[in-house]
Amino acid sequence: MDAQKRKTRILRVRKMNAILLRIFPETRIHLNHTNTWELLVAVILSAQCTDARVNEVTKKLFKKYPTIHAYASAPQHDMEQSVFSTGFYRNKAKHIRSSAREIIDVHDAHVPDTMEALLTLPGVARKTANVVLSTAFGKQEGIAVDTHVRRFTIRFDLSDYTDPKRIERDLMEIMPPSAWWSFNHRLVEYGRAYCPAHKHNCAEHPLTPVYREANTIWPRAK
Repeated sequence: MDAQKRKTRILRVRKMNAILLRIFPETRIHLNHTNTWELLVAVILSAQCTDARVNEVTKKLFKKYPTIHAYASAPQHDMEQSVFSTGFYRNKAKHIRSSAREIIDVHDAHVPDTMEALLTLPGVARKTANVVLSTAFGKQEGIAVDTHVRRFTIRFDLSDYTDPKRIERDLMEIMPPSAWWSFNHRLVEYGRAYCPAHKHNCAEHPLTPVYREANTIWPRAK
């Protein structure tokens, strides 16, 4: 990213963050959980699934498996049935069970609090690790680039890339660490309240004036 583009994007994302803060002064993760392990399970299940659906599933799941040891010893078929409605249930069930065993064996049954350790867990990529680190441990080591963050980053020209890893690097370059956690959560809120992924007119949306070059019909016609 050249210096002029970086400067322009810094100013643009500051304006976006100011508007998002005004609209959503308080924000939080919408995945229900009572401990760090449950948070990790919920985030794994949230891939390609809505938070509302995940919360429906985990309401029963957390009662059925009250401890991390229960997940580690659960039969694959039983776990698949429990998480079926979140989609990609075979892989999610396998990742949850395998992660439980690794956390028990390697980390004394405690979810690790570093990016390096979290990324060794089955099914955990940077997005999941960033959510867990920021939510459970208050650590800002990156930005969770989910579908909302990716969509708005591309639309508002905050990155030169479409790959989540490259998007994360660009966003980290133009925002202070103190803004990383809230940027993700407020964009999720914004997408739900104003700008869903299906085609619609964005002309009157609060963020649209920040970058008028963006097409007001979203998504753009191919």
